[in-house]
Amino acid sequence: MGIKEFFKPRQDQFLKLLVQQAETTLDGMNALESYMKKRSDKHAAAVTQAEKDADEFRRILIDDLNRTFVTPIDREDIFALSRAIDDVMDYAYTTVEEMQILDVEPNDYLRRLVSLLQDAAEEIHQAMLRLEEHPGVAAEHATRAKALENRVERVYREAVADLFSGPEDIHHVMEMLKLRELYRHLSNCADRGDEAANVIHDIVVKMT
Repeated sequence: MGIKEFFKPRQDQFLKLLVQQAETTLDGMNALESYMKKRSDKHAAAVTQAEKDADEFRRILIDDLNRTFVTPIDREDIFALSRAIDDVMDYAYTTVEEMQILDVEPNDYLRRLVSLLQDAAEEIHQAMLRLEEHPGVAAEHATRAKALENRVERVYREAVADLFSGPEDIHHVMEMLKLRELYRHLSNCADRGDEAANVIHDIVVKMT
């Protein structure tokens, strides 16, 4: 790489990679929703593949970030946004992994939580697509993603409360421990989506 290239802002490349990362995360959330509808190795494998693909886009982005001196968006914002989107995909992956290890069948609460997270992933993806040309629209999508995080937290609290209203026997306690762990995974997933939306808002403020 020549010295001019090193100092040249690479907006198209960074935004392209962020879009690809967000798109792959959306693919993963779509696969997770399918898994919640029908627990199968096929849907689990699709989530796993999306996680691997998203990791690769992040590795490329970080490599480009380390080799580029001038960036069109603050370096910290690029890194933070990529990390938050990556965390969303990681929590989707670990949710499936733990459901397989613990042999947990999807229930209505898990399906509701994942459906909301899928919608939030769609909003983050749309925000990334609009960020360069229409930052105001990107901010609107980010706001919708944050609203969906609030809805996830309401369902999460409802789900946990329901766990503690069950019978006091060892079988229910074991099931409760498994489900609470999964609910926490999805709640954390929503938190990371909320963080991605916050970074998008920060970027839009700096762009406008």
